[in-house]
Amino acid sequence: MNTIPYKTYLEESELPECWYNVRADMKKKPAPLLNPATGAPCTAEDLSHVFCDELVAQELDETTPLFKIPKSIRDFYRMFRPSPLVRAYFLEEALGTPAKIYYKFEGNNTSGSHKLNSAVAQAYYAKAQGLKGVTTETGAGQWGTALSMACAFFGLDCRVFMVKCSYEQKPFRREVMRTYGAAVTPSPSMETDVGRLINAEHPGTTGSLGCAISEAVEVAVKTPGYRYVLGSVLNQVLLHQSIIGLEARAAFRKLGVKPDVIIGCAGGGSNLGGLIAPFMGEKLRGEADYRIVAVEPASCPSFTRGKYAYDYCDTGRICPLAKMYTLGADFIPSPSHAGGLRFHGMSSTLSELYDQKLMEAVSVKQTDVFAAAQQFARVEGILPAPESSHAIRAAIDEALKCKAEGKEETILFGLTGTGYFDMKAYEAFNDGTLSDYEPTDEDLERSFAKLPKVVAR
Repeated sequence: MNTIPYKTYLEESELPECWYNVRADMKKKPAPLLNPATGAPCTAEDLSHVFCDELVAQELDETTPLFKIPKSIRDFYRMFRPSPLVRAYFLEEALGTPAKIYYKFEGNNTSGSHKLNSAVAQAYYAKAQGLKGVTTETGAGQWGTALSMACAFFGLDCRVFMVKCSYEQKPFRREVMRTYGAAVTPSPSMETDVGRLINAEHPGTTGSLGCAISEAVEVAVKTPGYRYVLGSVLNQVLLHQSIIGLEARAAFRKLGVKPDVIIGCAGGGSNLGGLIAPFMGEKLRGEADYRIVAVEPASCPSFTRGKYAYDYCDTGRICPLAKMYTLGADFIPSPSHAGGLRFHGMSSTLSELYDQKLMEAVSVKQTDVFAAAQQFARVEGILPAPESSHAIRAAIDEALKCKAEGKEETILFGLTGTGYFDMKAYEAFNDGTLSDYEPTDEDLERSFAKLPKVVAR
């Protein structure tokens, strides 16, 4: 494990030399992953059958604050990092708000999103371990696109299980993955044991990230020379994504500006965790205070309507158990939801921070999300991804609240990527056929009833 002195974290750099592990500053740590067979905390040996060795070390480390970024990864980052911190002057003017609105834009790379930050790291460690290839899942397709790009760069095979409704809604995202050499399969498929089981239990299902994770893990553990990699949720992913927040903090300090409110969309937690990491670190250490707001879809409201409990990260129940805010591993979001925030649970680290009331959460309806996306596109000139448009919605609402109350807050939100592969959803919004869906209490209770009855040893 390659670490550097903690004091280096306090030195500002436009392209950070390290990733920051927020768990090191948490007095109450996230609950450990549990081995589903024994109920005991997962060991490195347990996880090494699924993940790359160095990524296992990063996953389990909750005391080391800094991990040095290997030179090969930093060299790759230089193609698109540092990413821009932009002040949304035209949006401010359109809203007539005294608030100052900034966004950290992660869409200025070929994959079109922040996902490349972790994809290149995970591909690098897989190659360094001498593996032949990796498997993964993808929802809206940003993670699959990023990983296929990173695997092509490092000469690795890449097999992607794509949530079936996204596979059908976003054929061009699928073709970008194939262009980079990835094999893409709609999930749940009939190619795996768990896929066949899910299809039998849920005939005609449009899939979920939980389903796709199960299939990808099954293939990885059954195929010699392969490991599974994940684009969100895990501690290792939040670690790699911390480069977003580190760059943003460095830029704000050069401007002599401090954000009051930090807003990020929340599905599994990768972009939100990366954006808030160094700011949350300051908050945990008592050096500064910020309002931190997670924004999730009303159709998949893990934080705002979920339970904080141990649950499986996958629908097939073959992965370790994580303590997180969850809707239940059986929960399958509506296929009408146009974004990629379809995961039933949330990062254990973010879940613990939320449970400690160190951050807030709101849920928003997708018609309101796309109205915000349209307004942003018209005045700021970027067509945003549906996922990050959840953050735009909340940022606009916060700015309008400032207008009503006469407050001059500084707002930062994460613009995780572009929406050019999401035109079917934009078409539905423009045609007035995009609908809102919220699970009923009865829907959620049926799912909660199947939560595993486990107690950590």
